Amino acid sequence: MSAFDTNRVMMQPRQMGLISRFVATVAVWNDARTTRNELAKLSDRELDDIGLTRGDIDRVSARR
Repeated sequence: MSAFDTNRVMMQPRQMGLISRFVATVAVWNDARTTRNELAKLSDRELDDIGLTRGDIDRVSARR
């Protein structure tokens, strides 16, 4: 047997904005982290093929 909780607390619009900004910030951070990790896996030759060096990885991953 399953039960559904139908009593939900409605959030104020101000709280929704705060939560939305937090979620967006985490998403941007995660995208940068993923990009940095994937670029770091490439060899120097592969980075050169796409016009990057190891020193460019942090700058490229920090772009929004």
